[in-house]
Amino acid sequence: QAQTHQVMKNIAAILKAAKADFNAIVKTTIFLKDMNDFATVNTVYASYFEGNFPARETVEVSRLPKDVRVEISVIATV
Repeated sequence: QAQTHQVMKNIAAILKAAKADFNAIVKTTIFLKDMNDFATVNTVYASYFEGNFPARETVEVSRLPKDVRVEISVIATV
């Protein structure tokens, strides 16, 4: 949960710098170290959106930078 919240806070800061918010996101890709974390990550992820969710794909990967458990890439229109 903590790592997912941190990722989402980082995304929020980037969006804010671009004068946008989570409503500007049109697609996300979630990279998970372990697909068993999906439900937890999904709950945290969903709490940052209102209304329609952006298109999303989630994939399990063998390793992420700095050995984190979750990384999220977004495409936003600003």
